[in-house]
Amino acid sequence: MSSAVSVITDRVRERIRSERLDLRRDPDAAERLVREELRSYAERSLAGSLPRIADEAHAFGQVLAGITGYGPLQPYFDDPTVEEIWINRPDAVFIARAGVSERADVRLTDEQVRTLVERMLQATGRRVDLSSPFVDASLPDGSRLHVVIPDVTRSHWAVNVRKFSQRIRSLSRLVELGSLTPQAAEFLRMAVLAGCNILVSGATQSGKTTMLGALLAGARSSERIVTVEETFELDLHAPDCVAMQCRTPNLEGLGEISLRRLIKEALRMRPDRLVVGEVREAESLDLLIALNSGLPGACSLHANSARDALVKLSTLPLLAGRNIDASFVVPTVASAIDFVVHCELTPGGQRRVAEIVAPTGRVEGSGIEADTLFRRAGDRLVPTGLHPARVEKFVTAGLDVRIVTEAA
Repeated sequence: MSSAVSVITDRVRERIRSERLDLRRDPDAAERLVREELRSYAERSLAGSLPRIADEAHAFGQVLAGITGYGPLQPYFDDPTVEEIWINRPDAVFIARAGVSERADVRLTDEQVRTLVERMLQATGRRVDLSSPFVDASLPDGSRLHVVIPDVTRSHWAVNVRKFSQRIRSLSRLVELGSLTPQAAEFLRMAVLAGCNILVSGATQSGKTTMLGALLAGARSSERIVTVEETFELDLHAPDCVAMQCRTPNLEGLGEISLRRLIKEALRMRPDRLVVGEVREAESLDLLIALNSGLPGACSLHANSARDALVKLSTLPLLAGRNIDASFVVPTVASAIDFVVHCELTPGGQRRVAEIVAPTGRVEGSGIEADTLFRRAGDRLVPTGLHPARVEKFVTAGLDVRIVTEAA
């Protein structure tokens, strides 16, 4: 049947070109053409000139996926259990389910990979070519696409799609999944309501973005939230929310909009809470300045532990220029960050909170003093019995945080 699907797909594509159809403006046209060409093929196969199709409904789905979807990868996009799809080379396609990777039963060609990438980028306004061999983009369904091409890669295009079709939108859902305990979830809920500044840390795929979204879901409905990201990943359903993403340069090298620029623009938009999807470089300085001005905020950061995250956030602003000194940055991090929520991915694929740390606001030598409020004891996230050293924001919000930080 694969040869029949190829014949029909080629015929549909030929008609799209000859009839100059724009499938983005007329999405129903693709289904109409596929049905017409499938019917025409079936009639010719009855006459004996072509092989017959055993399952026309399946063939219809395959042709339509090849025209409007993502071809052989479409079943994995449709499968809600698949979290990530990546291509190392045309004959090496992998997927991840529940944090565990496996090789997919798919073999592509170099041309198919290029066609798939072009289709994914079609609606994003972004490009990948020799002058710009990397690209990050958000797909229409919210999934994140990352592509690298030769000669940065050895010989084949490397493609990664991180799906966001199954979104966890609340701390209570994370409790159900075993990522954190009800006591820790209630503590984090109070921290968000109190307007605390929260840093979410962890390794790649540890659930940082999911945790950030779940935290923000607990914000007051009256809050105006402004989010800035390199590419859209957060999916907030707040009543008053503005989401912005960076823009890459055009062919002339102009028009780039950086994360630093977006943070500065966000401050002009009357935010009640500023959220940076992930800090990696000098934009951390702009974030710290915003948080130090009394604006509640949150962000994520790659780090090995909660304390490593504080060290890293104290180092990244130094990339902003020679006039930035650690004597300013370290105390600013100590006073601006209220809590660090560190996430981890276990070998079995479970994403969970490993620890919650609270900076005291004091600096010891060149380091930041911090207390661990919750830590892992076996499979449970348990309170240590320590209370946050700074409770002013909780008191102002009318919340007694000591109730949820008491040891059992």
